[in-house]
Amino acid sequence: MKIHLIIYILAAASLMASCDTTTKDKQRLTRQQQLELKRQDSLALKVGVTPTLDCLPIFVAQERAMFGKDSLDVHLRLRNAHLDLDTLLRGGWIEGAATEQVRAAGLEAAGTHLQIVAHTPLQWQFITNKAQRIKKLSQLSDKMIAMTRFSATDSLADCIIAKAKAKNDIYKVQINDVKIRLRMLLNNEMDAMLLPEPQATTARLHRHTVIGDSTVSKCHPGIIAFRKEALADKRRQTQLKAFIRAYNEACDSINKYGIASYGDVIEKYTGADKATLKALRLPKFNKGGF
Repeated sequence: MKIHLIIYILAAASLMASCDTTTKDKQRLTRQQQLELKRQDSLALKVGVTPTLDCLPIFVAQERAMFGKDSLDVHLRLRNAHLDLDTLLRGGWIEGAATEQVRAAGLEAAGTHLQIVAHTPLQWQFITNKAQRIKKLSQLSDKMIAMTRFSATDSLADCIIAKAKAKNDIYKVQINDVKIRLRMLLNNEMDAMLLPEPQATTARLHRHTVIGDSTVSKCHPGIIAFRKEALADKRRQTQLKAFIRAYNEACDSINKYGIASYGDVIEKYTGADKATLKALRLPKFNKGGF
């Protein structure tokens, strides 16, 4: 009986040791995989984007394997707010981003020097909540405008407030996340806001009122910019040249084939619904250079 017990104990100990070894092997493999992924990410060209239409050529180049033609590995960092991309740029976590000129000027002033490689058709529409029945700027008295501080939307909101000449104050409310901003309008939680595409089209489809458009000012604030510090490296320069070749190919393709060919890409990266895609009109995308 004792012999059987000893054999059982030895067998159990052996099994436990085997399981422990297997677990350690799995953990070691996981750590090795994590280190390899980290290494690959460090070598890749990392670009920040937002779920907005101005980033479409980057999305298309990624989804249609245009970056891969030059064996370029691009890792996208998708964020819902430009503010988050600012943080990534300042920290050196990404090499470049699709942003806008007011934000870029702020980064420059803070010591993050940028090289602009392309201008994008980023624009905003000033949209008011249909429940407020606002048809002219003077009716914005005591109303709230959703925007982002230290950005083009901040400047545009200031212009709107100055033109309104309202009897009472108009309040600027900082809502950085573009998807949350739209949701607040659809849920009647905000009086007015500045929205880019395709979010502006969604708002219009829900019959909210457009009473202003940044294109009227002939201002083209959208840019793609890369950190000059990163571009001091020759390998990064080579990557950027490949990035621009793919970006320009995507621009040509979008301008030629339109939304019929790339609606799926817009839906994937921006979350636009079918109705928005059907109503959406694409702007012209201009090529970049370095």
